[in-house]
Amino acid sequence: MTDRTPAVLAIDVGTTSAKAGLVGLDGTVLATARAGYELTVGHLPGRAEQDPEAWWSALVATSRELIEHTRAEVVAVAVDGHGPTMTAVDVDGTPTRQAITWLDSRARSELDELTSTSRLRGWALGVLPAALWVERNEPSVAGQTRWYLNTWEFLGLRLTGRCATTRVPGQSLPGGSMLEAAGLAAEKVAPVVDAGAVLGGLSSSAGLALGLAAGTPVVAGVVDAFASFHGAGLLAPGDAIDTGGTSGGFGVYWSRPIEADGSFCTPGPLAGRYVVGGAMAATGRALDWLRDDVLGGSLGLSAMFDEASTVPPGADGLVFLPYLAGERSPIWDPAARGAFAGLTLGHGRAHLVRAVLEAAALAVRHVATPILAEGVAVREMRVCGGPARSALWNQIKADVTGFPVAVPHALETAVVGSGILGAVGIGAHADLPAAIRAMTRIDRLYTPREETRATYDRTYEAYVGLYPRLSEALAPLAQLTPAPASDPDVHVRDAEDVAAVGSLRT
Repeated sequence: MTDRTPAVLAIDVGTTSAKAGLVGLDGTVLATARAGYELTVGHLPGRAEQDPEAWWSALVATSRELIEHTRAEVVAVAVDGHGPTMTAVDVDGTPTRQAITWLDSRARSELDELTSTSRLRGWALGVLPAALWVERNEPSVAGQTRWYLNTWEFLGLRLTGRCATTRVPGQSLPGGSMLEAAGLAAEKVAPVVDAGAVLGGLSSSAGLALGLAAGTPVVAGVVDAFASFHGAGLLAPGDAIDTGGTSGGFGVYWSRPIEADGSFCTPGPLAGRYVVGGAMAATGRALDWLRDDVLGGSLGLSAMFDEASTVPPGADGLVFLPYLAGERSPIWDPAARGAFAGLTLGHGRAHLVRAVLEAAALAVRHVATPILAEGVAVREMRVCGGPARSALWNQIKADVTGFPVAVPHALETAVVGSGILGAVGIGAHADLPAAIRAMTRIDRLYTPREETRATYDRTYEAYVGLYPRLSEALAPLAQLTPAPASDPDVHVRDAEDVAAVGSLRT
């Protein structure tokens, strides 16, 4: 007999840090731990790479910290990760090169080619465009590579010794003949397993490294966004999420595929659900930029939010375009540039902060507008991560978008989502919907205020009108962008969601 609480060891491998949690079978997060690692960008145009061994080191460090300091009985292990992030490994599971992350843009032509030949798009193609790029551009690496895997699939292999490609319900994968025709050997794509199925037992070596018993069930994971959908409690058509974080993103469940300008649509991680939405580039990072690079770190985020709360909705006519790293959805322009528009002598620091907060909500509305035009109805939008701790920001998002904004009890939604997968995998709940209902709950709901609607409608009209005008006007300045140095690699650390809003953490 044991008096220890049964829990899933859930690991969320983010872009610059891994967060691990012990998640009780009722959804309670018993404890969390975090470890960071570097993301290398530069050197080659579009390059954004990472050392897969850093993920493993972070997984081991966070797991051991939790297990050594928390009284819990680990009954399953589940891992989600950023992606699609192509991880090439040899026959022994050793990486043959740095991982090509989802931020890397060098495989654009391969993506277009596979989209044309397979009729699959975006996430549905997973790591295959990057794998095809390696096959064509790095023959020595390709010759050593046995498998092309995603983040969580690589870690699943390291944990269990089993190599598998994870599939969500309704997901189609390119056939072998299509891959062969494109120049990618079909046998380099691992056998398929359903997300949430038991991948295998923890190997002796992995158990020793983590401090867990060999044979502990390890379930097949998913991309971190899908884990967040589970952990935020999304179930029905119209349930939506604002992923927050460094880049920002919006997604909503619907019962059929939707084609909307500037957005993606893919089978969701629940049977019968499709996800339609888009990911931005730097809506969260913009606040970090303002705090550190513009204000020199003179204010903490709590003080910035306090100041912003003294400014009325619409920031007295000040609008910010958060295109500090170009923009993805819905304009898809890597050359887009950020701007404050409408500045007067009457605007001060508090106005700048308020405008940046409002821009994150305006960006969500910009992505959502063409989706709504296709008949999708958003019932409620969940928020997660560090930003969801701010009542001001949550209310701004409700007012700007017109969506009710719900705050989950556990803001570490990807960690909870992996915990849900693990609980279902070992039979602790009948199925995913039952587990989501049992393991998530909403703590607070923010409703849109009618008195702000006219102001934010005008602000949104200005926001969407600025980009086409400014992009043409600023085009001649593109040639003034500083050229990269001879060794321009930049090592990015701790740019993940909770770091971007770190002082909001408890």
